Amino acid sequence: MDRETKEVLTQIYQAATAAADPYISVKENLSLEAGRLVIGGTHYPLSEIINIYVIGAGKATYGMARAAEDVLGDLITEGAVVTKDGHGGKLGRIKVLEASHPLPDGRGVLAANRIRDMASKAGEEDIVLCLFSGGASALMVLPAEGITLKDKQEVTQLLLSSGADIGEINSVRKHLSAIKGGRLAEAAFPAMVATLIMSDVIGNDIGTIASGPTAPDETSFMQASEILKMRGVYNRLPDTVRSYLKKGCLGSIPETPKPGAEVFSRVDNLIVASNIAALEKAREVAGYMGYHALILDSMLDGEARDVAATLAREAIQYIKEGGLTPACLIVGGETTVTVTGKGAGGRNQEFALAFAMHTDKHPEISALFAGTDGTDGPTPAAGAFADGFTIKNAIKLGIEASDYLSDNDSFHFFEALGDLFSPGPTGTNVMDIGIILIK
Repeated sequence: MDRETKEVLTQIYQAATAAADPYISVKENLSLEAGRLVIGGTHYPLSEIINIYVIGAGKATYGMARAAEDVLGDLITEGAVVTKDGHGGKLGRIKVLEASHPLPDGRGVLAANRIRDMASKAGEEDIVLCLFSGGASALMVLPAEGITLKDKQEVTQLLLSSGADIGEINSVRKHLSAIKGGRLAEAAFPAMVATLIMSDVIGNDIGTIASGPTAPDETSFMQASEILKMRGVYNRLPDTVRSYLKKGCLGSIPETPKPGAEVFSRVDNLIVASNIAALEKAREVAGYMGYHALILDSMLDGEARDVAATLAREAIQYIKEGGLTPACLIVGGETTVTVTGKGAGGRNQEFALAFAMHTDKHPEISALFAGTDGTDGPTPAAGAFADGFTIKNAIKLGIEASDYLSDNDSFHFFEALGDLFSPGPTGTNVMDIGIILIK
């Protein structure tokens, strides 16, 4: 893809991610007014609060914590948040920890223990301010009794490779955890809990985002087991995990807290940012740049290569029907990849590869597909650029696109073409964005 088109796509992407800035999102929902702590629409008289604890997890949690510290300052008794390696920074009152993502590691266990211990010591006249964003499920990991970190790592890898969506993955995670699925609210009770959330899931379900540490869980051990069976990985689980799930299904292990449970009587959950804000900003900026800008879909899901094929057909149909040009078609959501090959890549890179294959010989089409957090799967890229020349350019290099797609090796495909998109950590995380230009 030519440099000028890449620059246009990059500018629209940057504007979109800036619109979901975690620092601004928190500051718009957290303030001190006339002796009161105001969180969203709820007022807490400072005279009735003894301690304020700030805890959190996720790829965007550093920016969220920085905002909380700037607003609350010395009113914070203690704080700790955990974010992905390279996404953090140093704060004064709040300890910023880093851990591995998407596969959890021992640092995530240490961070989760610290966070739960802080919540547990909060009393009835204390408030626990929780800051959660996408990525928290892997970063704040605390296996249930009898489950090891290695077990959780194996289960996570199996699910990530199976094509399971985030809702399915987190339903399982909640039932193998001592902190997710409302169990953090359980640990904090009877303290007041206010949770500010940056959504990275379709539909903004607070029970799914970060695996719902302070939200009621409407799923069950039975449903978690059925998900694992449906995805074909149940019989490949560690024996300890299968045994634990069986006990849960039989009622030998208590279920996660459900709607109406007393532990949620003093909990407020508030979504402060989501994917649609990023998409709307992308549309606005593309319009300023002279494009006829449309948001086609804000809830893309399903297998990346299949959704990409459908989107490519829609772009081609737009051209055939004489849609206004130049155009910018914008989409958001989060697809999945069923891994059968041995290559490297992420859902956005695989999406871009499949899109390129279906828009071959359409030189008027150019696109960028990327994660708003600046990363895509276990790779240093956030996504990739694709256009009507991608396949032609690959053939010149002796590269067969279908072979790379079959091997789930989109990273090396776009690396060879020089079309990887690697902006680095953006500080936010509100799912993925696709930007399609039609000249």
